[in-house]
Amino acid sequence: MLMRSINCFILCLLFCLGSSSLSAQRGLKWNTEGTAYYAIEKGVIVQYALPSFDRTEVIQPAQLTPAGSDKPLAVRDFAFSADGNRLLIYTNSKRVWRQDTRGDYWVLDLAGKTLRQIGKDKPASSLMFAKFSPDASQVAYVSGHNIYVENVQTGAVSAMTTDGTDRIINGTFDWAYEEEFGCRDGFRWSPDGKSIAYWRLDATRIRNFLMINNTDSIYSFTIPVEYPKAGQDPSACKVGVVSVATGITKWMDVPGDAVQHYIPAMEWMADSKQIMLEQLNRKQNEAKIFLCDIATGTSRSIYNESTNTWIDVEPTEGNGWKWINNGKEFLVISEKDGWRHLYRVSTKDGKEQLVTVGNYDMISLKTVDEKGGYVYFMASPDNSTQQYLYRILLNGKGKPELLSPADQKGSHNYTLSPNGRYASHNFSNHRNQSVSVLMIFPGHKTIKENVRKMEPSGNLEMFQVPTDECVTRDGWMVKPKNFDSTRKYPVLFYVYAEPASATVRDAMGVASTRLYAGDIAADGYIQISVDGRGSPAPKGAAWRKAIYQNIGIINIRDQAMAAKKIMQWPFVDTARIAVHGWSGGGSTTLNLLFQYPEIYKTGIAIAPVANQLLYDNIYQERYMGLPQENKEPFIQGSPITHAKNLRGNLLVVHGTGDDNVHYQGTEMLINELVKQGKQFQMMSYPNRSHGISEGPGTSQHLSRLFTSFLKTHCPGGPR
Repeated sequence: MLMRSINCFILCLLFCLGSSSLSAQRGLKWNTEGTAYYAIEKGVIVQYALPSFDRTEVIQPAQLTPAGSDKPLAVRDFAFSADGNRLLIYTNSKRVWRQDTRGDYWVLDLAGKTLRQIGKDKPASSLMFAKFSPDASQVAYVSGHNIYVENVQTGAVSAMTTDGTDRIINGTFDWAYEEEFGCRDGFRWSPDGKSIAYWRLDATRIRNFLMINNTDSIYSFTIPVEYPKAGQDPSACKVGVVSVATGITKWMDVPGDAVQHYIPAMEWMADSKQIMLEQLNRKQNEAKIFLCDIATGTSRSIYNESTNTWIDVEPTEGNGWKWINNGKEFLVISEKDGWRHLYRVSTKDGKEQLVTVGNYDMISLKTVDEKGGYVYFMASPDNSTQQYLYRILLNGKGKPELLSPADQKGSHNYTLSPNGRYASHNFSNHRNQSVSVLMIFPGHKTIKENVRKMEPSGNLEMFQVPTDECVTRDGWMVKPKNFDSTRKYPVLFYVYAEPASATVRDAMGVASTRLYAGDIAADGYIQISVDGRGSPAPKGAAWRKAIYQNIGIINIRDQAMAAKKIMQWPFVDTARIAVHGWSGGGSTTLNLLFQYPEIYKTGIAIAPVANQLLYDNIYQERYMGLPQENKEPFIQGSPITHAKNLRGNLLVVHGTGDDNVHYQGTEMLINELVKQGKQFQMMSYPNRSHGISEGPGTSQHLSRLFTSFLKTHCPGGPR
């Protein structure tokens, strides 16, 4: 689901080569200066200088071939040291929950012409987040929940931590932190290379959720996942700084109960004497930023924020902050004035200044040009389904300046170089217009064009639907082929409707029914998706926070009220209204069928949360509060509570190996539906995870199942 998503519009990572860890990152890979980018072409790592695009072959396959092997390493990712003399290579990657963050690492010494494996005494594909020290003489990495430092030349390895187990987690995170805060890489080299700051999570008191595998052996076996459900205490978390020379850790003394607080962000100060971290209380409605002295462990609060709903953790760079003014200030994102805005904050006294002034949401920070005095960011003040690149003076004066081409209406994405001079620019809209170029600032001048398709095509329409409650919702609609407005067609709604993601954007490829096996438009279906209150659209905090303690209530009503208006359209067949969704969308599908059976006649719910009390604490408590203080919203918002009202056709699909949304909830829902005498259909996929993609034939089977059920119970075509 319920993947932690700061905002669905944030798309690209900025590469800062020489300091970032490797874990199969995506996007354009810049050099440190931002004057060139790298690519892998037929096993050769090449560099393209800008703006000339002069091509240089930097690394040949022979250099990436280990001794005794006849094949070069299959490079998944790579990073050059700051001086460019060494290359860190990530290969043989393996999945950890969501992403491939475990693998093998090698160092290529370009001067010495040597290639050697890092951590070769550790199990294969067990290393995580390896990165060079600032002088590239050492590489630090995590294996088995312990942090190690290895000398690049001698191969000598020093353990920075030794207490790591399956439940004592050093340098990375537990399931809930990774899923809901996006925290994975859990350690940082100090700028002087003498120390490493790291997270330590104690999950020893987190109960195991046991998934059962019935198919891979004669006797079934369980798969334990440390999983804190809503109302259960989270893992205790603290931050320490270990001396690379001595291996001694100094723990930072942050006020408060380590179990009842989260630490989702941490970074070094430039002087290597202090670290800065953010502490979020259990309810996630109070955030504090502390400066911690690494010698004494003492902490000093420099920033505080509180709200009556929740505070989103939105680092401005990595899992930390963008520093400005020689480290005397940092940038922070806050919704304290009702809009998502960028502030500059003094590390000395916490004095703050609003940078992105105006009644609009800053969608994401792209880069800061201190020399020029500008900050570059994405926003869309006039249309929440679109996004554009703006800049504004870093001193907070003046007005936002639109940089994206004014004649390209839709969604723009940029990956800016570290110096902010060059960018990869991609644009598209619902009319299937698209542009992909490399460009230069100032002036947004194209220096290389990859794709340009500006002749509009397609039958997708963007629309808005007001309701009797004076709430206007954005939506998209794909009409059937050979549409005849004098006849009536079935409608298939696609829903999510929770705070983790929005479904409506003015961008190419957003509107479709990917599970349908065939041509759904040719088969005569109207496809629609609508975003209601609570979706992470750039419409202001009041829109997004309206869902607080109302998941399964207000978002469901918004969908239903929009559907009622749509049912008044003369070409809509009100007897053929279907809905489908996955994860949070599966939960929404169930709630719509159960709470508004007079509207929705057919539903397909995939991997749904049937009972909110069964989902993880970070996500559910963020948006619903603590169940031990007020359980009623959890109950009223859960589909299982309303299952007795089912009148239509229901298909529930779930993987029994889903570590995210447990199959347990679907089994409880089955029991309730059986108890209430409700007929429905059910498909379980053994040992499949939340994405239901593992195993030969699975995706095709699910697609055919989806299509067959829809055609049977909500046949397409005009009437």
